[in-house]
Amino acid sequence: MHMKTGVEQSVYAILLLNMLPDKAVLPGEAISQQLGVSASYFQKLLRKLVSADLIASVPGIKGGFKLKKRIEEIRIYDVYLAIEGQQTLYSSSGILCDMLELREEDRCCLLSDLMEEAENAWKSVLKKKTVADLAEEMKAERFAGKLESLKAWVQDTMVI
Repeated sequence: MHMKTGVEQSVYAILLLNMLPDKAVLPGEAISQQLGVSASYFQKLLRKLVSADLIASVPGIKGGFKLKKRIEEIRIYDVYLAIEGQQTLYSSSGILCDMLELREEDRCCLLSDLMEEAENAWKSVLKKKTVADLAEEMKAERFAGKLESLKAWVQDTMVI
């Protein structure tokens, strides 16, 4: 299994948006620059987060993005779904069925149940953690000085 970097970038974008005061927004291009991501690619991620009702887009010259939900309500799994979609991580190609000359309906893939169990466990972990949990972890001593610089960047970059 390989998760695309868009999930990681989206979680950190949400953490940046959480640093905004009420009624302020961050321009998408500024967020993409802060994350070191192509602006055109990042706009696609932002649209997915807007479609998932996790963030809101504010149009206009003073436009940008802001949170639509509180970070306590945004699970990491919600971000994953917004970016990656609902697909399953494993799909049998029917190799064992072919080797044993069985029909697909005979559920002859030995890996299917195991992979489903693993995927459910993985989803369960992502559903337990919220963006608020990560925001709390960011307050750790090892991030202290840099976090203040990041908050200052948000204050300097935001649009009201």
